[in-house]
Amino acid sequence: MTLLEVGRITKPHGVRGDVLVQLTTERTTRLDPGSVLETDRGPLTVVRSSPHHDRWIVQFEGFTDRDQVEGWRGVLLRAEPVDEPVDEGTFWVHELVGATVALTDGTEVGVVTEIEGNPASDLLVLDTGALVPVVFVVDQAEGRVTIDPPEGLFDL
Repeated sequence: MTLLEVGRITKPHGVRGDVLVQLTTERTTRLDPGSVLETDRGPLTVVRSSPHHDRWIVQFEGFTDRDQVEGWRGVLLRAEPVDEPVDEGTFWVHELVGATVALTDGTEVGVVTEIEGNPASDLLVLDTGALVPVVFVVDQAEGRVTIDPPEGLFDL
């Protein structure tokens, strides 16, 4: 099964082994007690979590002091895809990355290499260097994203 990136440990918080986590998902249930997140260093089990500004304070099982977590800065947190109903118009990053992007007339304009968070609208980052706000996506099917951008978006 493909694991999805759901967050990143940003830094230690306090002296008891807590860390700050920046979620890259809207599913805050990923940090519910008992949840298991995968890392390149092995699985981490959430003991407790609470919101803290734009991040989360998280205690993982086995971490009891700041020295233990100091070396975990920047570690990616991954989890299996959730099988929950989604709202119409919801897009999953793992389904967008690698997809070919085309205009409504079928003209291909690039391939999605990543999604960049943006307060106004997340952006599709294309292999051509173009940035396309997700609000311009009108259809998404396996391996293909159709967009309807305003005139001139791809003009140099």
